[in-house]
Amino acid sequence: MDLFDKCYSDGGYLGLLRVRKDKYYSRPILSPKPGTVMEFNGKPVIMWSINNYLGLANNEELKKVALQTVEEFSTASPMGSRMLTGNTTEHEELEDKLAKFENKESAILFNYGYMGVLGTLSALVHRSDTIVIDKLAHACMIDGTFLAGGKYRFFKHNDMDDLEKQLKMANKDRRGGVLVVTEGVFGMRGDLAKLPEICDLKEKYDARLFVDDAHGCGVMGPNGKGTSEHFGVMDRVDLYFSTFAKAFAAIGGFTASKEEVVRYIRYNARTQIFAKSLPMVYVRVVSATLDMIQNRPELRKRLWEVAKKLQNGLRELGFKLGDTQSPITPVYVPGEPEIAMEIIAYLREKKGVFVSGVMYPVVPKGIILLRMIPTAAHTDEQIQTTINAFKDLRDDYKLDLNSIKI
Repeated sequence: MDLFDKCYSDGGYLGLLRVRKDKYYSRPILSPKPGTVMEFNGKPVIMWSINNYLGLANNEELKKVALQTVEEFSTASPMGSRMLTGNTTEHEELEDKLAKFENKESAILFNYGYMGVLGTLSALVHRSDTIVIDKLAHACMIDGTFLAGGKYRFFKHNDMDDLEKQLKMANKDRRGGVLVVTEGVFGMRGDLAKLPEICDLKEKYDARLFVDDAHGCGVMGPNGKGTSEHFGVMDRVDLYFSTFAKAFAAIGGFTASKEEVVRYIRYNARTQIFAKSLPMVYVRVVSATLDMIQNRPELRKRLWEVAKKLQNGLRELGFKLGDTQSPITPVYVPGEPEIAMEIIAYLREKKGVFVSGVMYPVVPKGIILLRMIPTAAHTDEQIQTTINAFKDLRDDYKLDLNSIKI
């Protein structure tokens, strides 16, 4: 068998779409400028599939910061890794600001969120250690768990009885440390990790807690500090991580923790040691964005207004949204994969509403999840147009919404 034989089969992720050279449902081509209206297939569509939570992707103040920085430094500066020639006072100042924002002693920047999770977990977890991870955690946490090379145990999604069971098992013949790993806001379903209960259990069993709050930072909590602030457990989360690719509308990420822990990660995270430093344009834009998150609470207020209007309108039509407790709006409809593609095309082509969909194994067989992301930039008119589109979808396809069991 030749190594490349698999490339000519329909195996692998989304294999059927790959062999069809699909660019409609997977890898759709959109205009690069993010917004509430974007161009798709030559037509404007209302966009509900990008994580621009606070509507800052095209903010004029931030664009000005970016342009001035590029004018001063171009796109390459600084050159080299942070360990050698790529460290600056501005990188360290941003880390200090992020640490203070999350009520931690220190923080470390990463070039990408995915790399940040891999780097943090693989730096801290060794062969004698054990990761206990939520079954529905994002792929970066799964990959980081495998990369770390320690032992690992999965617990049923948000099931505290099963988490305790796995912690008990991890403590049998224990030789190293134990790290509980979870998302803060689960990016597909919009539900929240039960952080107070998780903190109780990790303390009971002498473990540590890593929270990837990619969808919570800037969004959750009275001051936008994330899901840990929302639950009042900021001081009990040992490692707080977030990306800049969501509410910050940028690139990069950070982990915040105790000074000694962050320093250890800084000297042992291979995804940072052997990577070029985060460019100055992102350092300055992220710093300015953090100021906005702290000083302009009206952005977060508007995001939640949009989310509630959209979610309430869809629920009034009979659509099931599961137990989302965040702006993430998962709309569950009955149907098999063929119907899913038909429904997505119906909304995009006939109604001018762009949504993305997922199926089994993310959700049970026979169910389609249309995942929608409200933003502070969406208008009331766009919300109503979208609700009307879903009403027509329900009626035209005669969807039996009462058959959905989540």
